[in-house]
Amino acid sequence: MGIDKWLALGQTAAELGLVNALTVLSLFLSYSMLNVCDLSTDGCFTLGAAVGTLTAIAGYPWLSLPAAMLAGMISGFVTATLQTRMGVQSLLAGIVVNTGLYSVNLALTGNKATLPLNKTTTIFSMAKDLLKDTFLAGQSALIVMLIVVALVVIFLCFFLKTKLGLAIRATGSNTDMVRSSSINPTFTTTVGLCVSNAFTGLSGCLMAQQQKSFDINMGSGMVTVALASLLIGGVFVAKHKRIPLRAVGAVIGAILFRIVYALALRLNMPAFMLKLVSSVIVVLAISGPYLKKQLPLVLRRWKASREGGLKDA
Repeated sequence: MGIDKWLALGQTAAELGLVNALTVLSLFLSYSMLNVCDLSTDGCFTLGAAVGTLTAIAGYPWLSLPAAMLAGMISGFVTATLQTRMGVQSLLAGIVVNTGLYSVNLALTGNKATLPLNKTTTIFSMAKDLLKDTFLAGQSALIVMLIVVALVVIFLCFFLKTKLGLAIRATGSNTDMVRSSSINPTFTTTVGLCVSNAFTGLSGCLMAQQQKSFDINMGSGMVTVALASLLIGGVFVAKHKRIPLRAVGAVIGAILFRIVYALALRLNMPAFMLKLVSSVIVVLAISGPYLKKQLPLVLRRWKASREGGLKDA
């Protein structure tokens, strides 16, 4: 394979990685900051894609972005309400919302599993037309995603340093302490999940417009992919606790994960094996630090048992 094909493969992986980076940043807020594992990500991603697709088909491509984010915020509000006001455990609340969103998404699309966007104006087609006579004509999708991801990262960096953002981070660290400080953890959890799910909805909207089609199952396994990307990014900034570096690390993790996906496909790995690859990456990323600490102990025990065996001989 020539250098041109490798560059094209890298650009495609980078574009998809940046789209997924928005979902990774969503989990960065909910999982890393708020300490809530939101399992409604798959359904919320598809919800944002459905709302964004329908809005673009209606002739409002720019409006599709805030519409998808609003839909994501509503999904996050429902999840937070179940968790904080109805006594449903966070994991179960996410599963319930994710299951219900499947029917909601089908209802929005008129019971259609797919919606084409080939002849619909999207923000990517608008960017392509805007840059068609420039040297950046072939990178229009990449430029759009870089701008969107950069804006989200900047927003997160400023938001998490505000009084409300600090309260959200404190809620994830110690809920009892936050409650004793006259801060309502129900409110901070609700705001955190609404903001994080807004990013997930935006990610789904951009994915549908980039692929020029909507599919009811396009969000399947997205929470695993995002979690794996988040953990991969954490490896590069493990020693840093500054929010900007951790957010950028999450974006890098999303891109690297997509590169691994692209290489796996290039090596003729069956498509049905990619979900297993995602699961293995998550397991390795989570258990890696623990296994790294246990390895010296295992080696010492093995060495001691071997020396004992030699003395007996």
